[in-house]
Amino acid sequence: MVSPADPKTEFFPGANPHPVLRVANDGELIYANDASQTVIDALGLVVGQTVPEAWLDTLMTSDEAIDVRVGARTYELLAVRLPELGFTNVYGTDVTAQRAITKFPDQNPNPVFRLSMDGVLVYVNPAAEELIAGLGGTLGSPFPQRWADELRVAAREGQRRSVHVHSAGRHFELLAVDVPEFQFTNVYGTDVTAQRQLEAANQQNLELLLNILPEPIADRIRAGEGLIADRHEDVSLLFADIVGFTAMSSTMDPQELVRLLDQVFGVFDALVDASDLEKVKTIGDAYMIVGGMPIWHPDHLERMADLAIDIAEAVNHDDAAARLGVKFRIGIHTGSVVAGVVGKRRSIYDVWGDTVNLASRMESTGVAGRIQVTGAVEERLRDRYRLESRGIVDIKGKGPMETFFLLDRA
Repeated sequence: MVSPADPKTEFFPGANPHPVLRVANDGELIYANDASQTVIDALGLVVGQTVPEAWLDTLMTSDEAIDVRVGARTYELLAVRLPELGFTNVYGTDVTAQRAITKFPDQNPNPVFRLSMDGVLVYVNPAAEELIAGLGGTLGSPFPQRWADELRVAAREGQRRSVHVHSAGRHFELLAVDVPEFQFTNVYGTDVTAQRQLEAANQQNLELLLNILPEPIADRIRAGEGLIADRHEDVSLLFADIVGFTAMSSTMDPQELVRLLDQVFGVFDALVDASDLEKVKTIGDAYMIVGGMPIWHPDHLERMADLAIDIAEAVNHDDAAARLGVKFRIGIHTGSVVAGVVGKRRSIYDVWGDTVNLASRMESTGVAGRIQVTGAVEERLRDRYRLESRGIVDIKGKGPMETFFLLDRA
């Protein structure tokens, strides 16, 4: 820095709190006061070296002050030429807060408005008028308390958290930024209606997909996996079927019949969801549940046993089922299966294998109101559940087999 004792700088205000520079006619920066250090560092200027020509031309050819952005601050630089002395003085002023006031984006296509610190709406750009009207705001009046408080909290959190509002049939994200120097809060709005509509459509599509597929399988399909086919070595299968449903359906009113199935199977659905098992499908009055897949749990068979007991109890306590004399046969088996998604239209997630067939036979050869299980199930559950032998039952495709009734938890 040139010493203030130098004749050229003797009267220069070195103590000025604002940036002050001096540029010689040949372009050399011959002086910079202490307050200008941040500015010259940001602009890449060095005392004793030539100022970059492009920057010098901009400064010297302008009759008005120019704005220079330095980090988060804005400085106004005004060049005062002193040709008789062979240099130009450049005076800088920090106008960051002033620019925040005077340069409001009236032409901004996005909503912008301003609240005073006591919550009065003091500015609204044209793009924000419909938004403000929808929120019940009026220029010059206190902004609706709910939104004023939420925007005030968001602005003071310092995490740039947006506030979501719904106004005039559209969705907006509002970002509140405090300007404490002038005691107001600027609020910048973004119309996110299209984004919200897309998110809602995607959510509806996902919910539809989850109605027919387990979530892990749905995730694989959404990730682009083509053929889904898996072998699971240790799963449990449950089939439940209404006894005498064919005869019942021939005498009941169609609406009453469907209402009954919807009510009873709605109870089943709630119990399945609570047990973390998977409903595979319903076929008429038959209900099929699988445990241990697509995500394996070591206690899947115990969960299935608990579910079967709960289903039997729920049906016994259902008013409509009791009134119509509805009883279920339930069958359970455990073993290995193959599972996958089949069909391009109305795809379904299904399971195949001997385990499926035998579980189905446990239901079809069962007794109304009871839970019939295979010897493999009895062997794994005998220590924690009450079971009794039914004796030998002739199972189609298998021949004579000993089966058991699951009674209750031990």
